[in-house]
Amino acid sequence: MSDRIFAGLWLLLCLGGLFIGWGIQSEYSYEPLGPRPFPLAILGLMALFAVLLLLRRPQVIEWPHNKVLQRLLVLVITLVLYAWGFEWLGFPLATALLTFSIGLLFRATVVAALISGAVMGVSLFFAFDYLLDVTLPIGVWLS
Repeated sequence: MSDRIFAGLWLLLCLGGLFIGWGIQSEYSYEPLGPRPFPLAILGLMALFAVLLLLRRPQVIEWPHNKVLQRLLVLVITLVLYAWGFEWLGFPLATALLTFSIGLLFRATVVAALISGAVMGVSLFFAFDYLLDVTLPIGVWLS
């Protein structure tokens, strides 16, 4: 039953997103189709799969154990903190802290989580900033 509730709510959100996405306009045209097709395509696919979830035969649902639910809650809180502190901390530090905490959630050693956090933060920053030419925040505290 929970998968049907989720699919129904997700379908409503997708339909609302499609309604909002239809009104996307751009002052200037930087590509032939404009900014509207990509969000509409993604939301259309998500709505299609939500309908398929609603129509499929229900399965017996087994909820995860309390430990798994606690780890998922910590992961969601960590992702919210990442989004909240992204601009202030900057991409490299925020990503390093996120990678460190996810490493600890997956039971990595502290040293391995520190190393992977530092490597991910710095390498992804340089990959996005220099290779892909995507401007990312360095952090308010460094400016």
